[in-house]
Amino acid sequence: MGSRRQLLRSMAFGTAAVLVGSQWRRSAQAQTLSQSTVKFTLSWLPSAMDSPLFIGLSKGYFRSQGLEVTYERGFGSADTVTKIAAGQFDLGEGDPYSMMEFNSKNPDRQLRAVYFHYNNSPFGIYTLKRSGINDPKQLAGKKLGAPAGDAPRRLWPVYARQVGIDPNSVEWLTMEPRLRETFLIQGQVDAISGFITSAVPNLVRGGVKLEDINMMLYNQAGLPLYGNAILTRAEFLEKHPDTVAAFLRAYVQSAREMIANPEQALQITLAEGRATAQVLDEATERLRLEIALNSLFVSPEVRENGLGTVDPQRFARSVGMVAAGFGLKTVPKPGEVFVGQFLPPMSERSIA
Repeated sequence: MGSRRQLLRSMAFGTAAVLVGSQWRRSAQAQTLSQSTVKFTLSWLPSAMDSPLFIGLSKGYFRSQGLEVTYERGFGSADTVTKIAAGQFDLGEGDPYSMMEFNSKNPDRQLRAVYFHYNNSPFGIYTLKRSGINDPKQLAGKKLGAPAGDAPRRLWPVYARQVGIDPNSVEWLTMEPRLRETFLIQGQVDAISGFITSAVPNLVRGGVKLEDINMMLYNQAGLPLYGNAILTRAEFLEKHPDTVAAFLRAYVQSAREMIANPEQALQITLAEGRATAQVLDEATERLRLEIALNSLFVSPEVRENGLGTVDPQRFARSVGMVAAGFGLKTVPKPGEVFVGQFLPPMSERSIA
């Protein structure tokens, strides 16, 4: 992963508002009635970060695997986890660490991650340069803002200890998600926690220059966290292993295309938005995709080991840290969180 300066250079273009509807569905038409159907939920509103799904639909990669894929927007990782567990969706994207917490509280409704969408976590703390807060240790004594259930906020104690400050040395202010960046811009808080792919585009849309944003990412502090993953029920894995494997073959094929040709991925995303009556702003989605490609999708680990490969030692450390941060009674075994045997072979997951 490149330096912050390299990231800023790669993301240097403008952005504007994203306007999207609240209810919609999109389907890839199956060729025959005998094909399997997969119901998928996004983690949030549709965006360029979901382009692997949109590429697979647009180019017929899911159909070629014998799948009819339908999807709906998401409402956050906690909602994704709950709905997949309830059987409303077969697969979906969400935070695997929220899934860990759900599993600990619902031993009879276990979920599993089958593919890590992000090799690095999108979690971070964000300040404006005018605040003079340029280092995590300078957060001590400051006021931070985030929604109550924000995953980076909940893992703040782990991050704080990692950077060498007392987790209780800050004051948290709670607000609705849509007000988070506004509070920072207005100076009502000194810093916010959130996903880099949401916080940064929202701040830019609010009139902040990209170079005036300080990004303190959890991975940059040495935390070994992976990011969002494709989740499913353990029961679904047992009953439909071939369906999961077929979905991942098409999805990974699409992810490789996204990385090889980001502009194509962006245009397919915008076309998908138009096809489903969504208004996606091109500048915003280009910025979001650039951030994701530089910070989340591609890393030295991915270039060496291929998409979706999980380093056992790194993952075990992340599971242990999150279990401690969330106060789980027991630390789950890595195999109770991530199941990797449904991934395509390395030859189908490598990137240039």
